[in-house]
Amino acid sequence: MPRIALYQPDIPHNTGAILRFAACLGVGVDIIEPAGFDLSDRGLKRAGMDYVERAALTRHVSFETFENGRRAAGARLILFSTRAERSYLDFTYRADDVLLFGRESAGVPEHVHSQADQRLIVPMRPGLRSINLAMTVAMVTGEALRQTHGLPELTAVRKENENDVA
Repeated sequence: MPRIALYQPDIPHNTGAILRFAACLGVGVDIIEPAGFDLSDRGLKRAGMDYVERAALTRHVSFETFENGRRAAGARLILFSTRAERSYLDFTYRADDVLLFGRESAGVPEHVHSQADQRLIVPMRPGLRSINLAMTVAMVTGEALRQTHGLPELTAVRKENENDVA
């Protein structure tokens, strides 16, 4: 199943929302530090609600540490950037892809950009700077999961929801 990687995230509320999203869909998340906030931040926990503890989160002390693990696993690094020219919808995802998203304030530095196996963009109207990071992660990850058949089975979801109501 594809993984989400956040490069030095700046905004705890976005990271919390992404962790909640990932926990609900069973997607692993890599946080490449340093983050722009304390990972025990109340805003992160508020946005992630009680799902943060259920997220499959791996923290990396640096991009180099993250990159060593990714390369050892043989996973492709797919970077999402406003500088890319290819749409995320015109790409074939693999189950072992790592979907990398940059800092809300600055994206990723050139040395990280150059390590990507592919650079993709979420198309949007001209004259606008960027889509919220959590929404971008949800759009892209949803497409990657759709293509790789990684979404939870609907019958299992219905059965679990029935058990919650009983």
